[in-house]
Amino acid sequence: MTTAALLLLTGCTSEDETAPTPSLEERGTVLTTVKAERQDLTNKISLAGKVSINPVFGVVAPLSGEVRYVQRQPSKTPASKAVWVATIWNSGQPREVTIPKGSILAGRLMDDRSEVSEGMPIVSARHGGYGIVADIDSAQAYRISGAVSSVTGQIKNGPGPFKCKPKGTIAALPAGVIPEPAPTTAAPQASGAPAPVPTEEPPAESGGSSGSEATGLQLVCTPPDSVQLINGAEVTLDVVTGKAKDVLVLPVEAVAGSQGKGKVDIVDENRNRKTVDVTLGMTDGKVIEIKKGLTGDETIAIPGPNLPTAEAQPQPGQGG
Repeated sequence: MTTAALLLLTGCTSEDETAPTPSLEERGTVLTTVKAERQDLTNKISLAGKVSINPVFGVVAPLSGEVRYVQRQPSKTPASKAVWVATIWNSGQPREVTIPKGSILAGRLMDDRSEVSEGMPIVSARHGGYGIVADIDSAQAYRISGAVSSVTGQIKNGPGPFKCKPKGTIAALPAGVIPEPAPTTAAPQASGAPAPVPTEEPPAESGGSSGSEATGLQLVCTPPDSVQLINGAEVTLDVVTGKAKDVLVLPVEAVAGSQGKGKVDIVDENRNRKTVDVTLGMTDGKVIEIKKGLTGDETIAIPGPNLPTAEAQPQPGQGG
């Protein structure tokens, strides 16, 4: 056999041979599973903040109803005690809204006599002095939108750790407006409400504020007076929004959904999946509390089920 024939035969043999293909699992085969466990859980989030002078925070409606604002002139002086700034009327019953001691009314966030819902920011106030402001992104918003149990601060290359007292609500605020004062010397009163009992609050100084600017989603807190603050200094805040003892938890990767409602895939002895609904609680970002829907004996698939997406809707002008 000639050399050319040997080369041709060798080339054909090389091309015909194929590398062995690894065996692939069938679609839907479960590769990783986990069982729910019981443990203590703390919902803690770390935020980056800065020291700020006279930060603005929001005060919310304590219940749903109609807001009627108190006619007050702007002030330059932080209040020596809580100040009545609005009333929420519900079924003929009034509920006062106040700004806390040490703050200044910054603006109205709604029109007078607007219908508001419980928890909606209706007034902006300005803390008198140093405070700490931390911006919050949308991924963190719902984890800390509820009651904040505690906030601990640490100033970069400075004092800490220290407790930091939250001020107002955690929400983005629209611009606050302070209307021109009415030409009257009568005691301030809420529109449509009886005149309040006179207080010992000193007369407000005019020209103290022209309203407040809109803010992003943020948390405002104030440290103890003993903590030395420098405007603009960077601060790390550890925010705890809740704690629970001996609760059933799963890794977050095993759960689809959020805000109380979710789904998990239970795996039987034949490795078949069954999607079930569960009620969710708090999370620390690694595990999430399962309040309802599981006993703890089930085998759960990781990753969790894919939630169905909405079907594409025909665009205007298209057939369908």
